[in-house]
Amino acid sequence: MTPTPSATLAQPATPTPSATLTGPRPAAARLTIAEAAERTGLTTHTLRYYERDGLMLRAVERTSSGHRAYGEGDLVWITLLTCLRATGMPIREVKVYAELVRSGEGNELVRLDLLQSHRARVLAQLAEVTSHLGAIDNKIGVYTAKLEAAGLDFERAATG
Repeated sequence: MTPTPSATLAQPATPTPSATLTGPRPAAARLTIAEAAERTGLTTHTLRYYERDGLMLRAVERTSSGHRAYGEGDLVWITLLTCLRATGMPIREVKVYAELVRSGEGNELVRLDLLQSHRARVLAQLAEVTSHLGAIDNKIGVYTAKLEAAGLDFERAATG
């Protein structure tokens, strides 16, 4: 894996999971799986899958009755997982990343390399999609000009 050029994209304001998830979890603010699903925009099935497939940093706590109890740190990590998956990182790479984070300090270079390689793929996909969007915008311009030249109200025609 090679480092990417220093292209700039907005960085999320969310704290890093490794910084957020170290140390004991505070007892406050536990969410049920349904509440965690609502907060993250995922299904309860997906949350269970993340846990079952080893994508979580650590086991989700359980209440005395055995129900899952998600903390804020869990939600921060799930949000990162969602970003990685939404940008096309394969599950096998997400697993590797989760294992690296779980193993603690000393492998930051490997983590960085993994994320930079993924970022390079995302930037390449973004460039391709931007190119396709340009072609679509061009076609819209052609039709808009054609309708304007014919004296048609193309905005009304499009909504009516």
